[in-house]
Amino acid sequence: MNQDQLPNALILLAIIAFVATSLIGRGMSAGKTARMAFAWIGIFGVAFALFAFRSEFSAIGTRLKSEALGQAPPQVSGGTVRIAKRDDGHFWVDGKINGRDVRFLVDSGATTTTVSASIAAAANLERGMRGNVVSTANGDVFMPRVTAGLLEIGPIRRSDMSVNINPNDGVNVLGMDFLSSLSGWGVEGDALILRP
Repeated sequence: MNQDQLPNALILLAIIAFVATSLIGRGMSAGKTARMAFAWIGIFGVAFALFAFRSEFSAIGTRLKSEALGQAPPQVSGGTVRIAKRDDGHFWVDGKINGRDVRFLVDSGATTTTVSASIAAAANLERGMRGNVVSTANGDVFMPRVTAGLLEIGPIRRSDMSVNINPNDGVNVLGMDFLSSLSGWGVEGDALILRP
């Protein structure tokens, strides 16, 4: 046992001594005391396992919740798109670029709509010489700027919209250039409302 393990061993010994003295002090038979001791060991073991694997149980709980409740698709009413906030606190929406399915993170802090290199290739977005140096969380990145023939979010369609291609990240971002093209948008409760 090294110096780092000594405090943990002393705490465990103190817990065992506390449980043992409380069981012996009750004047129970040896057999009943042993059963109670094993029950307490089991309770502490389960509590320790739950604590040790709390992040795994949290991930399982999140997965079960999404499977049970389903990820609510956007609601469309008269051209207006209503997007529910996800468990991560963000608004995610499925859309299309040039007919290819794209999952976007709606980000009002992003100036320009940005797609990953794989989405750009699938949607036949051809890179030219134009581009922007964009400040990201990972530093400044040069992103080619291209024109998408058609960007769709539900019934909302935008033609010949410029998008950036991020070569370093797989997250597709629906930025302020798209949001500002709408007649209105905003958050109402736990939903993002997009008005065409």
